[in-house]
Amino acid sequence: MSPTTQHDVKDLALAPSGKRRIAWADRQMPVLSAIRSRFEKERPLDGIRVSACLHVTSETANLAITLKAGGADVVLCASNPLSTQDDVAASLCEDYGIPVFAIKGEDTETFYRHIQAACDHHPQLTMDDGADVISVLHTSRKDQLSEVIAGTEETTTGVIRLHALEAQGDLGFPVIAVNEALTKHLFDNRYGTGQSAIDGVIRATNILFAGLKVVVSGYGWCGRGVAMRAKGQGAHVIVTEVDPLRALEAVMDGFELLPMDEAAPLGSIFITATGDKHVLRREHFERMKDGAVLANAGHFNVEIDIPALESLAVSHTEARPFVEGYELPDGRIIYLLADGRLINLSAAEGHPASVMDMSFANQALSAEHAVANADKLEKRVYTVPEAIDKEIARLKLEALGHRIDTLSDEQTHYLASWDEGT
Repeated sequence: MSPTTQHDVKDLALAPSGKRRIAWADRQMPVLSAIRSRFEKERPLDGIRVSACLHVTSETANLAITLKAGGADVVLCASNPLSTQDDVAASLCEDYGIPVFAIKGEDTETFYRHIQAACDHHPQLTMDDGADVISVLHTSRKDQLSEVIAGTEETTTGVIRLHALEAQGDLGFPVIAVNEALTKHLFDNRYGTGQSAIDGVIRATNILFAGLKVVVSGYGWCGRGVAMRAKGQGAHVIVTEVDPLRALEAVMDGFELLPMDEAAPLGSIFITATGDKHVLRREHFERMKDGAVLANAGHFNVEIDIPALESLAVSHTEARPFVEGYELPDGRIIYLLADGRLINLSAAEGHPASVMDMSFANQALSAEHAVANADKLEKRVYTVPEAIDKEIARLKLEALGHRIDTLSDEQTHYLASWDEGT
């Protein structure tokens, strides 16, 4: 049986609920909808095999449907064991004929088996959120590298991994870093993560942020968004950083800046957004107060040193869904949310569709660009072409009913000249 006729989802009977959810998200994704209409006519991806390893949500479903409208043969697997919306996965299989390999809460073995299933599709285009398919192709499936035209990468963590591959001279095909598009990281990372990470913490805990000290680790675009939204909830926000420029920006944005050693005993809620490993670790747990809540907004569940927390604890119990309480020898309890995984998708629904509209428009147009320019792209990491970025912004403004000015001929000439001044 062809891989494109197989699937592994929780229950196909959930499809009606998923179809409604997909339709709801589509109403808030006008840019992607406009691209889909064009793709249906032009079929720029006709016959191209696409293996996508993304969060299986209603927003991602609309991207997959758009790629299929463009002629692509799409297979989708999950990029996180806890981020799948099972009804959406069922609907994609049942209603749209798109094979999905994803089950919310799947164990590690199943998670990686599903990634292998996506690789069994022998992709010509890869789409990653964390570089998982790309990693498999570069390790256990190197014989397939020559089949791949190009890939796209959605998140900061994945881009970091890809730059490391490129620096070693081992990148096997061109990859477009969708995460680096201005219409992605300025909006998705800041406004999307800012709202959805806080949403995940609140849904998991029902904690009131107002009056609490919230420690945000990392002041990149995601950390900026989380800090901004936590402040908007009435929290006193403390930022920790290793980059002096970002740290300075946090101070000038009005946030308290401390090293994590000093922030650890002060915080009631800790949210990591760095893309790095063991940002919260043993020496910090030892200093945290009773009832401290730990959440991760980064892609992988390595930002919080969970093995160290487990080794410190004398017991741990589930306080409520997605909330695990670790009791320390002195009676203090530290609460870990969603097993340290991506909090916005594990305990909530991820970014709002209106934000993902731009991110996934970048994915669709980057895929079209890669196929159209396959003979020109080298084996390196590319940013999204500026023309694509600006077109997405233009389409978004148009959909929202906003207009901008245009340069006059005189202004255009002035900006292109050097000999006119005071």
